Amino acid sequence: MDVQLDAREAGQRIPQRVKGNYRLSDFIIERTLGTGSFGRVHLVRSKHNLRFYAIKVLNKERIVKMKQVEHTNNEMHMLELVQHPFIINLWGTFQDASNLYMVMDFVPGGELFTLLRRSNRFPDPVAKFYAAEVALALNHLHSLDIIYRDLKPENILLNHDGHIKVADFGFAKLCMTTTWTLCGTPDYLAPEVIGQQRYNKSVDWYALGVLIFEMLSGLPPFHQPDANPVQLYEKITHGPAYIRFPTAFNANATDLIMKLMESDPSKRYGNMRHGAGDVFAHPWFKEVDWDKLAAREITAPYLPKISGDGDASAFDKYPEDNATAAYGVPVPDLFGEEFPDFEYTAPS
Repeated sequence: MDVQLDAREAGQRIPQRVKGNYRLSDFIIERTLGTGSFGRVHLVRSKHNLRFYAIKVLNKERIVKMKQVEHTNNEMHMLELVQHPFIINLWGTFQDASNLYMVMDFVPGGELFTLLRRSNRFPDPVAKFYAAEVALALNHLHSLDIIYRDLKPENILLNHDGHIKVADFGFAKLCMTTTWTLCGTPDYLAPEVIGQQRYNKSVDWYALGVLIFEMLSGLPPFHQPDANPVQLYEKITHGPAYIRFPTAFNANATDLIMKLMESDPSKRYGNMRHGAGDVFAHPWFKEVDWDKLAAREITAPYLPKISGDGDASAFDKYPEDNATAAYGVPVPDLFGEEFPDFEYTAPS
């Protein structure tokens, strides 16, 4: 099924955010927040409302060469459909001759991954808080027929108030029933994905089980120090019975992890008759007030140390390399037609 058609169909039943019209000249670029295969993420400030945003800049030629056109268009379409307190907002998109631009929330607290590595592992109540917010975000995505497919601590950002924002929708996909694309992060792949079988949204609940284990222990359950994918995939295929649970684990946490990482998707929590209700009702989450949590009325266990708006000290420093000099340069546009829903704007 054509992905863009899916997005339009879904858009007819989901109220969408009003899309902003932006161009590069609307922003002052402050610094680089991150780099990747296709470009950079910059901290920027709007010249109009003076608010800070993150702009993801992606080089069109590199996207086409690495056959990531569909993933890139998917990311935009998925984020356009989603409005949720625990998921990053996409405010608008545009393109010039060389690059695509995605204007998103600036989430100043940095990655949950950084906090986890600094803490070594989280106490049970802290892991529970983050897992519960992730569960609400996943349930919302699944209600829109979106599989996320890339849950991991690096893709969970902390807002100024300590609540999460799930980011990076490069692997997300509209999926009414099943799909079979092999994608995601090795430690977090469900056995049916590794086996290249058809799979459904339950792969996200499997990944939540991996995330809970990693938050409580400091490493994913089948972690291979030498990054050997063959041994890792063998362990994942053998199932959760082969996980060595630290004795310090809460018994209810262990039980929930086992139920989420169940090898048989038909018996996996989140994928049975009661859907996500089984996850929310599990004894490990007994003390969670889901309504208050969804309203962000529960105080977060960790408040990022932020000195004010635009403080990006939670992010690593990157050499700027004069990267922005190439933005907006009028050169022949060879790939614009591959990204029809990114509005084309002249550089001025």
